[in-house]
Amino acid sequence: MGMKFIADLHIHSKYSRAVSKNMVPEELDRWADDKGILVMGTGDFTHPGWFKELKEKLEPAESGLFRLKSQFKLKTIKDTFADTRFLLTVEISCIYSRAGKTRRVHNIVMVPDFETAEKINTQLGWVGKLASDGRPILGLDSEELAKIVFNTNPEAVLVPAHVWTPWFSVFGSMSGFDSLEECFGNYTNKIFAVETGLSSDPLMNWRVPALDKIALISNSDSHSLQRIGREANVFNTELSYKGIMDAIKNGNPSRNSGRLSRFIGTIEFFPEEGKYHYDGHRACEVVLAPSETKQYKGICPKCKKPLTIGVVNRVDKLAAADRPEGYRDPKRVPYKNLVTLDSIIGEALDVGKATKSVKKEYDKLIKTFQSEFNILLDAPIKEIALASKPEIAEGVDRMRQGKLTIQPGYDGEFGVIKIF
Repeated sequence: MGMKFIADLHIHSKYSRAVSKNMVPEELDRWADDKGILVMGTGDFTHPGWFKELKEKLEPAESGLFRLKSQFKLKTIKDTFADTRFLLTVEISCIYSRAGKTRRVHNIVMVPDFETAEKINTQLGWVGKLASDGRPILGLDSEELAKIVFNTNPEAVLVPAHVWTPWFSVFGSMSGFDSLEECFGNYTNKIFAVETGLSSDPLMNWRVPALDKIALISNSDSHSLQRIGREANVFNTELSYKGIMDAIKNGNPSRNSGRLSRFIGTIEFFPEEGKYHYDGHRACEVVLAPSETKQYKGICPKCKKPLTIGVVNRVDKLAAADRPEGYRDPKRVPYKNLVTLDSIIGEALDVGKATKSVKKEYDKLIKTFQSEFNILLDAPIKEIALASKPEIAEGVDRMRQGKLTIQPGYDGEFGVIKIF
């Protein structure tokens, strides 16, 4: 029997660089519940400290999923205890040379049990030092990583992470490949999904014929509790590791032979808000659309060095000529673009999203409507207005209708969203 739930499968723990010290199982458990997420990726299972902590604090739930042991539970904003599920995941940074070019490709690995994770950790431990970072940096070819993962357990899954990011991804302009085959060789047929990343959404990816048979998933890649679920996946399937992976596989149009997809859709950033949407140079404050980059022949008009080529430009390059911007594929799994609730409240109140007044309104809304996703996606606007302030309800309404303006992000700089 299927059930409807939201999953965020790619995050980082406190053991990763530039990650909040609060990214621990106890906090993830309760924050996921307040966000409206049922299944959280653990991230970082290759890190010995995190692996030990996960083994100590989690216990088996449904097949291939885990839950926090009751003695570690903390109360949610709603003053309840969460029952979040955890799925073992890690992001691995593969940096290697192939065909005379340095490649930097980030890959997400997901496994159904601690035994598989441990075997993978052992093999990766021979390649590099797993304790130095929660997201290990290994001098390992992506094809070699795939070989290790799939030979360890055929149920293990490898998904290329944020596939368009310039510096660290399979299609990245600075260090990537032009096809999955080029990157994963003999194991390409085992890659059934890619992650869109913050700077691209499914609409952009549908333009690329190479991804026609590949499912598109979205995750937060979060480094802090506030940001979990900023991108996520919505399923209507059996709650289990296999249930989730089968739903993603069958979300592929080619494999979906008219059956109702159990992969309902993804929740996305507005891609312009991502850090690498447009081309440019942060230091020079130069931001360019692909057409402008062409005029400058890819060279920064200020410093005369090569520009950082962003995601739109790269998608353009690999897109089919007969699929212009805005090309839609009705067979594909649908998606919704959202703005996080703290951002909407902050803008409605005209204060920063990390302020006390935002936290106060946020908590009040969560207590009333149970979760952030319920507020962003489903709660009636009139009721939101009654429970908080009319401006906040208005902000949610505008976001749902896509009535907002965005200065696109570029070269590592987030885009700026204005709702009012």
